Amino acid sequence: MKRNQFLTAIRSASVSLLLVAASGCTNLDEVLSDRITSENFLQTKEDVIRDFLRPFEHSYWSIQGGSTFMLQENSSDELMTPNRQGDWFDGGQFQRVHNHTWTPNDNYTSDAWNALYGGVTLATNTLEDLQSIQDPAKFSMTQAELDDMISEVRTLRAWLNLRLLDFYRNIVIVTKVKGETQGGPQASPQETFNFIEKELKESIPKLPTRQSLGANAIGRWTQAGAAALLVRLYLNAKVYTGTDRFTDCAAVCEDIIGGKYGQYALESRWDAPYDYTNATSSETVFGFPGSFGLTHWQYDGGMYFWMLPVNATFYFGFTDFGTANPKYALQPGRDVDSTEYNFTLGKPFIKFQKYADDYRLRTYKNLGNSKREGMFLKGYLTYTNSAGKPDTVRSTKGPYPLFFRDQVGMFLAAKPGTKIADKTSNMNNADQNSGITPVKYPYYPSSDPNKISSAYAEIRLAEIYYSLAECKYRAGDKAGAATLLNTVRTRNYPANSPSLYKSDGSQLTDQEMLDEWGREFLVEGRRRTDLIRWGVFNTGTWWDKQPDADNHTAVFPIGQNVLNVSPQLKQNPGY
Repeated sequence: MKRNQFLTAIRSASVSLLLVAASGCTNLDEVLSDRITSENFLQTKEDVIRDFLRPFEHSYWSIQGGSTFMLQENSSDELMTPNRQGDWFDGGQFQRVHNHTWTPNDNYTSDAWNALYGGVTLATNTLEDLQSIQDPAKFSMTQAELDDMISEVRTLRAWLNLRLLDFYRNIVIVTKVKGETQGGPQASPQETFNFIEKELKESIPKLPTRQSLGANAIGRWTQAGAAALLVRLYLNAKVYTGTDRFTDCAAVCEDIIGGKYGQYALESRWDAPYDYTNATSSETVFGFPGSFGLTHWQYDGGMYFWMLPVNATFYFGFTDFGTANPKYALQPGRDVDSTEYNFTLGKPFIKFQKYADDYRLRTYKNLGNSKREGMFLKGYLTYTNSAGKPDTVRSTKGPYPLFFRDQVGMFLAAKPGTKIADKTSNMNNADQNSGITPVKYPYYPSSDPNKISSAYAEIRLAEIYYSLAECKYRAGDKAGAATLLNTVRTRNYPANSPSLYKSDGSQLTDQEMLDEWGREFLVEGRRRTDLIRWGVFNTGTWWDKQPDADNHTAVFPIGQNVLNVSPQLKQNPGY
């Protein structure tokens, strides 16, 4: 069933409800309607569709809700939320994330659990409703349509459970919510792994393909989308269970790339997977539909709008959301005197500069007609102000223009290249000049008809290429890995660029593989997971972050607020 059919059905149901409300009532016989039971909750096809869609709405929010994006990125070597002259200190909570010194009393440890379990609960409730339908014809549905809905919701729940497993390891497998008064026991990571694997394998045959859905595939779990979740599960299996499944991961990747689960293809432009046309992109394996007038969680909430410098909206010509308040920026690669740090992790912008002809290195600029170039906001950002005069993005802490740099410190009004006296560079000493910010999803001007219209691409075909490349690299096939990576990387550089890897893969090392994951999937909410898989999340050093005392922080604590209401749960080791 196509998404536009869903929306049409919902609109029709709404009109019907209005007509009923507007009509007069002449039958005064008493009708008892003080309760809704499982027997009378679903009355029409529109009811079924609404029930089916509800967990998708929450799940889209969960890409950033409950601090999920913040925890994945700020705990890594990629993003930072420093104290900017008193802004974003917030009791030191973001510094604790940066330093891996969080405790169960930090609200975000409960927030992520609750956000993801909110989705699991909604999905399970919907599954119970759908699975209770004995005669789909009663709702003008076929059995195939019902099976599709059930399989999509099972897949959605598997995606949520996979993220819970990644965050907390020792979680509760929820398969029933109706009539339940308390949560169940925790499952071992292996039990959860097996459950997710079973859910996905059983769902894949009954899911639609991208081709069968056509232009309405966005927001729908397809066979390839579910298979891609198996890729994520198998790629990180050794972390989750102690047993690697790289061979299985590679096999599923090859099936997806080979078209077993539908036809997909990489985009030829680096920015196309994030542009307003990405809802119908052949690279989007799974995404959530977005639009300016409806839902667009990646554009606000706790994600990309909070990755913009103050007043950068004037530079874009986009003022619908007001001015920005920069929560996030890239961690620096240089000290206040512009000397590159000598650690190997982190330094995300410098990792891009390693290949100087990368199109993405250009300063972000709107070109008109729903086009842009470049991915980074850096240097002075000049624009024409409302009075028609040349202007520059300026600080809210003073009248001076801001110069965005790959450094953290108190630069204030200092011009680029000026040596400042305060050499301190850490999470507690930043100003509004500090840090370069990426712009992956475009911010077209307020007058542009395609502003804030991109879908959120949760799974891109590029991820399957990179996952297969990692499997080949780990198996000793560097040449095969280089070929796969270059198949994606070609779009980032001019023709015949020397930045492409040599055909023998001789440039590939563990660090280069990790760096390349960081370049292609910068700020896509996966960096913590990748660092853990490569064994450096707890042992690594970046910027002002020192190695952890042990590896217990590879798993988040279950928040104390959760434990208080669920006494059957046991806290994760080390907390």
